[in-house]
Amino acid sequence: MNATAALPVVGIDVANSVFQLAVADGAWRVTEEHRLTRTQMERWFANRSVGLVVMEACGSAHHWGRWLNALGIEVRLLPALYVRAYVKRNKTDAADACALLEAARCADIVPVKVKSIEQQALQGLHRTRSLWMGTRTSRINALRGFCREFGIVIAQGARLGVERIARVLADPHSGVPELIRGTLKLLVEEIRLLEARITQLERELTVVARASGACTQLLTIPGVGLLTATAMVAATSGSVQHFRDARHFASWFGLTPKERSSGNVRHLGRISKRGDRYLRMLLTHGARSVLNAAGRAVQIGKNVDALRQWALTVQARANHNKAVCALANKLARICYATLRDAKPYGEPVRRPNKKIERSSF
Repeated sequence: MNATAALPVVGIDVANSVFQLAVADGAWRVTEEHRLTRTQMERWFANRSVGLVVMEACGSAHHWGRWLNALGIEVRLLPALYVRAYVKRNKTDAADACALLEAARCADIVPVKVKSIEQQALQGLHRTRSLWMGTRTSRINALRGFCREFGIVIAQGARLGVERIARVLADPHSGVPELIRGTLKLLVEEIRLLEARITQLERELTVVARASGACTQLLTIPGVGLLTATAMVAATSGSVQHFRDARHFASWFGLTPKERSSGNVRHLGRISKRGDRYLRMLLTHGARSVLNAAGRAVQIGKNVDALRQWALTVQARANHNKAVCALANKLARICYATLRDAKPYGEPVRRPNKKIERSSF
């Protein structure tokens, strides 16, 4: 900030078509306020020398961050949750822009790293897959409910359920009325189409994972598969240098406990569940898979490594869900160490291509 102290600082309240700007001098006093359209804002920055631009990390903020960085302007994206506390009196676009300038002066607020186009494209693939999976689940639930109305019980599980429903609809003597049979067949075809699209999307993720060194290193960690590895690289660009330590990285996923302390009394509660919900879900499912597999391995007399033995010890001391959360926390810290050191985890995986070639359907 010393190198750009003589240049003004601009806080921008980002919107779709109207942008509110608050310009501050070297003493952080607001000297100008502008309400500009998209074209006017582009011209404004092309004709002005600006040292720092502060925005909320919201929709399209990363696009504008990349655009301003190309102009040689430093950009600082702040979490919207922390900026809200600096809004004075009524919430308006002008008050939000001034609040950004106040929040930028707080050294404790860690800015969000501007994402590249590749990162956002990769995140778009993951969000598309999640939407398709949600649509597939809703269609399966609808089919299951229709069959139940006609006295047909469908087996548990999505894959077995769809196969059972398809056989019922193919049987002309089943209890499904002819009036609705054609429509239900269309729903089954829609489910098959969604599964084919999801499979194709996962092939695209596989190509990305093979070309990324960070993804291949993350895939050596137990419980981290294709989705978790590519989603983590999309969120962090494969670099964790902007995180203070492994605990800070785990807290970014909301896997660290909430704290309510005063004086000599310290109380740690449940996990905070703040941060990236999608990555936290993937890490939790991965931890649950590792814990269940470790329990089955011990039952049949197989040896397990130190990580799985630690998770089983936590499960015996507490309960299954707490052990899953604790293991997810540890997996996040292992991911941090793997990305920080750019080295694979532990011993080489016996079948390194098993995770990357696995598909859902």
